[in-house]
Amino acid sequence: MEERIAVVGLGYVGLPVLLAFARRYEGTIGFDREARRIDDLVSGNDANGDVDPADLQSTRATFTTDATHLRGASFVVVAVPTPIDDHRRPDFGPLRAACETVGRHLSKGAVVVFESTVYPGATEEVCGPLLESVSGLRRGVDFFLGYSPERINPGDTAHDFESIVKVVAGEDADTLERVARAYASVVPAGVHRAGSIPVAEAAKVLENTQRDINIALMNELAMICNRLGIRTAEVLRAAETKWNFLPFRPGLVGGHCVGVDPYWLAARAETAGHHPQMILAGRRINDGMSAYIAGEVARRLSRAGMALSEARIAICGVTFKPDVSDTRNSRVPAIARELAAFGARVLLNDPLADAGAFAEETGLELSPDEALRDLDALILAAPHRSYLDAGRGRLLGALRDGGLFVDITSAVEPADMPPGVTYWSL
Repeated sequence: MEERIAVVGLGYVGLPVLLAFARRYEGTIGFDREARRIDDLVSGNDANGDVDPADLQSTRATFTTDATHLRGASFVVVAVPTPIDDHRRPDFGPLRAACETVGRHLSKGAVVVFESTVYPGATEEVCGPLLESVSGLRRGVDFFLGYSPERINPGDTAHDFESIVKVVAGEDADTLERVARAYASVVPAGVHRAGSIPVAEAAKVLENTQRDINIALMNELAMICNRLGIRTAEVLRAAETKWNFLPFRPGLVGGHCVGVDPYWLAARAETAGHHPQMILAGRRINDGMSAYIAGEVARRLSRAGMALSEARIAICGVTFKPDVSDTRNSRVPAIARELAAFGARVLLNDPLADAGAFAEETGLELSPDEALRDLDALILAAPHRSYLDAGRGRLLGALRDGGLFVDITSAVEPADMPPGVTYWSL
């Protein structure tokens, strides 16, 4: 039987999934509750910049905000955000809303596959019962659960949906094969069959937790090197000459995954009676880097005789990583607020971020390029290519004589600094 595919949630994860399935399966449905998002996609525009406009214009997929289009779908993929709340606990809100939407239109015999990152057990313990309650159908009899964790890396064109091995899982052997068959038909890289849904869930949170902890180690190293007067980038270049050294870098950890997923794993560990010391230690270090950087900027300006209450500071690049437009969970606003608390005038600039969305999310405004002048300090937080190429001279030229250039990710060499500019990096 040919599957009829529906994808719920058309963000940075769901959209590539939808387009891949639509190339293989006729009648593929893409649902998102945000009308603006659907209007953009119908017009061939992906505001996230993750897919080629030509792929949007040529797709056979149907984009809709009308959930009744989900009726008759035999293979439903759910790809919605799984954030944390203000107390750093798992926030099931978007996932519950998606389950309710799917449940109201769920067909007998359908398989519902979740790509959203959750803690081990969540799909079967939270999503399954909710689907049963809303649909009136019986899980394992009338519909079936699958899981295939997303591995999309925004801005990384070398590793897209179709070139990354897909981990797949199902609640029983038949469902596993059905999920594996569907994904294998659109992912040339192939699939890996996990032994159970909790195994696949745990694998995903492990991937991002491992990265978070390794970055935390580099951040702690950077703080030690700073105390010792050693440049971290030079230490890493030397260490990387060993064949088994892992090439991680210090920096800010934001976004929708790496800075969030460890809290999901930690929450589940605690309900199982285990206090995850290393996971939470890594989170404390990485969450504290904004305050650390702001403190170092304040200290260095004060040492140079600059009163913080008179300082004019720009932060360039407010997205959570270079060359993407996504500002979710960016750690840059925290730096800005720390510096503002010292009394500094802080300007934020980013050519890729949506100024309106950023202001709505953070309450902070972006400044135009022409406002970047007579700066006492410039912090390069997300080194977009536009900053490093033609824009590098403009950034350095915005600093006054004796100004401070803060290169969080060591994207620029100290030797490139003009006379009179002080360089500092993690």
